[in-house]
This record gives sequence, C-alpha cells and structure tokens, in this order.
Amino acid sequence: MTHYRLIRRAALAGVLALPILTTGCGLFSQPASESIDPPQNSAQNVTADANNNGQTVAQGDQTNQGDQSQMTLYLKDRNGLLAPISVMAALGTDEKPGQKALEMMVDGGKYASEIPDGFQAVLPEGTVIKGLNIVPDQKLAVVDFSKEFGNYKAEDERSIVEAITWTLTSLQDVNKVEITLEGQRLTEMPVDGLPMDDDLTRAIGINLEASDNVDYSLSTPVTIYFSALTPDDVQYFVPVTRLVNRSDNKAKTAIEQLISGPINNLPLKAVMTSDVLVKNVTKKDGIVTVELQDDSYQAGQPEPAEMMDALVLSLTEVTGLGKVQVKLNGKTDFVDTLNRKYTEPVSRMETLNAFKS
Repeated sequence: MTHYRLIRRAALAGVLALPILTTGCGLFSQPASESIDPPQNSAQNVTADANNNGQTVAQGDQTNQGDQSQMTLYLKDRNGLLAPISVMAALGTDEKPGQKALEMMVDGGKYASEIPDGFQAVLPEGTVIKGLNIVPDQKLAVVDFSKEFGNYKAEDERSIVEAITWTLTSLQDVNKVEITLEGQRLTEMPVDGLPMDDDLTRAIGINLEASDNVDYSLSTPVTIYFSALTPDDVQYFVPVTRLVNRSDNKAKTAIEQLISGPINNLPLKAVMTSDVLVKNVTKKDGIVTVELQDDSYQAGQPEPAEMMDALVLSLTEVTGLGKVQVKLNGKTDFVDTLNRKYTEPVSRMETLNAFKS
C-alpha cells in the first residue's frame, strides 16, 4: 500500500497522530506561526498566461469581466489527481461566481460539456447547490447542498472535500469554508465520516502524500506544484501536499521537495533538475526571496518558464505571500523561456491552467 493510501485512510479515520491535526476535526492545519490564508494576489502581475497554453498561474480572484466571470474549478484529472482549471463562464441574473463554479463541478450536470477533455467533475451527480453565503468579516463561505450530495463512494470523500475547499478559497477574501446539507451544518461527511467540526481551509491539503522516511510525529505539510499533460499533450500544473519532516525553514524545505520531484510513481513531471540547490529562503515585507545555486547555468541562458512558474506557485502557496524574488547564483538579471524578467519581485499568477476551448 502506498504512502498516500496509508495517510488517507488514517486521516479519514481521524486517528493520524500528527502535530498538524486540528483540535476539533482531525484535518490538517498550519502551525500558529504560519499563514493559512490563500496566497495574496497582486495587480502587478508580470507573468502572463502565454496565450492559455497551460503556462499559467495561480488560484487568483474570481472576477467579473462584463457578463463573463473568470473562475477556478478543482477537477479530477485522468490520473485521479485534483487540478485547478480556470474557465470563463457567463453569469445569469443574480448568479454568484462561486456558486456557478460549484455547479460546473457537478458530475453529469448541465455544464458537463464545458469540462476540458481529460478532466472530471467531482460532485455527485444530481447535486444541487441550494445556496452560497459569503460572510466577509469572517472570510467564510457557507455552501448548502441538496441531499444528492451524499451519493458518492467512500474513496472519493476526501477528494470532494478538497475540491470544494480549494475552489471556494479561490474566491477573493475567502479562506474558510463551511458545508451544510439541506440547511444543516455537517460536522462529518455523510458517507465515510470525514470529520469537519471546524471550518475547512487549504490547510487540509490536496492530493496528499508523504515523503520517504518521514516521521509522522515530527512532520509538517508543504504544498508544491508539479506538471502533467492532458490527453492532447497540453501542460498543466497539479498541486500536491506532501508530508515532510519539520524544519526551521518550511519554505526552503518545500523547494527542496520540488527539486526532488514526484514520488509514489505518480504520472507527474519534475519541474526542476536535481543539480539545483536552495541556498536560502527568506520572508520580508510581504515578499519571499529564494536564492538558488545552479553551477551549470550560463549567463544569458533563459531558465525554463515551467520551472519558474512552479517555483512561484509553490512558494506563494507555502508562505501565503503574493510576491517572490528569485536570485539565481546571486543575481536577478535573467529571463525565462517566455522572455519574462526577474529583476523585480514577481507576483503569483492570476489564472491557472486556462485551456483553449
């Protein structure tokens, strides 16, 4: 049995004795010194989405553009992993972006034709989103589902919770989620009993796994981004929450895990080569600075854009900060393969995995 299945079974049973378990619900939470908010967004985005070729970006705001709204959905790919997909969808009168996003995530629903090839909606067939209430001062989204929400297989339970949580926390100013069923708050999921006594945050993780030789009693989660391919060979990013041994620099550990690459034989692609070293990662004034050492790098050589995007995505996810300063061999005067500059801090991207229709 893989690390993933072992951890998932323990987490669903609520018996995984880790220091990162929340007090009431047995799901993952960040240490008190770490932010659990979704990454901050910035209007000063210098990393464009390169014509929607999968070169992208982050779970940003779900914003209206005329009658269209940009939304981030978390869908299951053909490998069984959740991935964020950015879509533009028309909003009807009084329709809310978050509610529309959830409606698009209903398996076999009226928006099934808008799901990209190679991806699958995760909410049970027939589910109705009866309401979505945003409580701004609490940064809380309360979603109410119909009784059909309970019609799923036990093995899909955690993925459903993750997909709902990560989709709704993609909304601007939402970092907590409460799930209700026919108006009644759920303290546990209806099929396999995943506990939900506390509000859900991104601290529950996504696509959970464990690094080799991790000591569960001294572990902490880091969410990092790898690459995958659609059936049409279009690149997209997949977030993975990996349990690692605790360190005094969690962000540095996260990038070291990014460099080490995918594990458990998952069909994911490494985004950084193993000869890159992380000298340090520091945080100051809302900016996270990463210092990389690559002895094979030659001045003037562009760095892979896919690597730079994954680096920015991972660092902003782990730290909760919206900007990253990258130093390569002590310098910032380099560009990537999309000719993007890194002399100044760059922002987490505004859309992620936006496929052409």
